[in-house]
Amino acid sequence: MVTGIGVVVIGRNEGQRLERCLLSLIGQADQLVYVDSGSCDGSVEFAAELGVQVVALDMTQPFTAARARNEGFTCLMGIVPSISYVQFVDGDCEVDGGWLSKGQAFLDQHPDVAVVCGRRRERFPQRSVYNLLCDLEWDTPVGQTKACGGDALMRVDAFMAVSGFRPELIAGEEPELCLRLRAAGWKIWRLPEEMTLHDAAMTRFGQWWRRSLRAGYAYAEGAYLHGLKPERHWLRESRRAWFWGLILPLTILVVSLFSGGWGLWLLLIYPLQTVRLARRGSRSRRENWWQAVFLVLGKFPEMLGQAKFLLNRFAAGKALLIEYK
Repeated sequence: MVTGIGVVVIGRNEGQRLERCLLSLIGQADQLVYVDSGSCDGSVEFAAELGVQVVALDMTQPFTAARARNEGFTCLMGIVPSISYVQFVDGDCEVDGGWLSKGQAFLDQHPDVAVVCGRRRERFPQRSVYNLLCDLEWDTPVGQTKACGGDALMRVDAFMAVSGFRPELIAGEEPELCLRLRAAGWKIWRLPEEMTLHDAAMTRFGQWWRRSLRAGYAYAEGAYLHGLKPERHWLRESRRAWFWGLILPLTILVVSLFSGGWGLWLLLIYPLQTVRLARRGSRSRRENWWQAVFLVLGKFPEMLGQAKFLLNRFAAGKALLIEYK
């Protein structure tokens, strides 16, 4: 067992995925807390049978993963207030047996680092192109970085100093937290070590579309909160979504109306952009092409996510969680 570490797992109706997650963590840390958000598949009962501390969220309040992680952290500190590090894990991830000790050793040796994460892999990338895209998305450079994902080991005092996650964010809460940590002088680090196996269970185009729409929403909200200098947080991603997903199509439509349809040739910009991205890729030919195709196609749901944020923000709409499974 690795001492000095507590673990917070969040989930809802993850079934076998949660079972693998919790079993990979039993006996691996000082305390394990599972935060459930209204499961009806026996998740709470299974966690309790393993002796895991369970927090059942009040679902009359708006749910976000950020809120769940904060409440799990509060519970954890109430049980073991002396811990130095907290590992956050999504309930659809299995934690590698050696990760906690490796992550802790790195934080012990680098007191200026607040967050450390490793390689998150997709469990079944061969089952669908959407699972493969997730695996490619998480294969990011190692070393000092700007942000982490949902699975990460964090220094407790740093996390508390910035008041944890922003509970109202429905997506993108981890990069936003890392931004505030970096502004406070902390560093974020990604190690080459294996960390978690994730089960996206994405087999349908509609799931990918909703996940991309959620990303667009997160880009818009991130740019709204921190889009000014020096960070310019997600400003480029937001502008790209608007350009490729709305401005360019409208421009092509207007040109076509005034040119007798000849302007439709401008639609070739999209396949040309796909070719450019695929040729620039550094992975296998198959992976480069799939990633390029969906990077271009993804600008349309991302744009809709941007629009959804604007409607919620300026038309007094209610921000609801965007789920893909």
